[in-house]
Amino acid sequence: MDLDRSELADFLRRCRARLEPADVGLTAGSRRRTPGLRREEVAHLTGASVDHYTRLEQGRGSRPSRQMLSAVARALRLSEDERDHLFRLAGEEPPSNRHGPTQHVRPGLLMVLDRLHDAPAQVLSDRGEVLAQNAMAVALTGEHQPGHNIIRSWFTAPEGRALFPAEDHEAHSRSHVGQLRAVLAARPDDVALIALVDELRAASEEFDLLWAEHVVAVRRAEHKRFVHPVVGELDLECEALLSADHGQVLVIHTARPGTDAYERLQLLRVVGLQDLTVGP
Repeated sequence: MDLDRSELADFLRRCRARLEPADVGLTAGSRRRTPGLRREEVAHLTGASVDHYTRLEQGRGSRPSRQMLSAVARALRLSEDERDHLFRLAGEEPPSNRHGPTQHVRPGLLMVLDRLHDAPAQVLSDRGEVLAQNAMAVALTGEHQPGHNIIRSWFTAPEGRALFPAEDHEAHSRSHVGQLRAVLAARPDDVALIALVDELRAASEEFDLLWAEHVVAVRRAEHKRFVHPVVGELDLECEALLSADHGQVLVIHTARPGTDAYERLQLLRVVGLQDLTVGP
């Protein structure tokens, strides 16, 4: 497939023009002369340089990577059909969904995520991959690139467990293993999931022992405690909203007004957003 620079540029411009800052969780800022997002806003959302994205819109850019195309699809809130069209214009085969749910975040979940300004929230795949985060989630758990797998890191990078009280670690381990076991039972031909389980069984004795116990659990609403290095311990409610095919889940952490956790969450919002606006 060949790269169609002019059609790709036109498609990107039109998709950008139909979005307003509020549609993607941004503030409008100063007065705008033209409708839609600015190029620098789309570049920020994709993690690319403004120059790189501008060249794509002007039909002058080099062939974008698949990672870049996925980031653009998320930033412009494209449907799956629109995402596939974007990939074809760029001379790439669209991502295959044959062996599991799409990693493209559903626009409906992103719309909800964009409107959650005071609660940590993120979209996860049922394999444990982080697909999108809001600013509060970054402030609470740190920034993760799309595709980062929280289950893999739990068992292979144990330093990340410091975010949770030690007495809760076993419950988290069982929950992670049970989630993968339940998903594998529902999708036994998911090659990515099979590879992840094989990898973790080889890399982590703890995972292997729990897998042998045949622990099964699907992620549902629960309490979750965090030990944040700045605001201290937060005891939060964890709500999980499933997509229609159950392949993606929007996880939201909240606290009841008037509680100590609520006050700490408000402090985290102030501290976290300040950190995000501080330049290097």
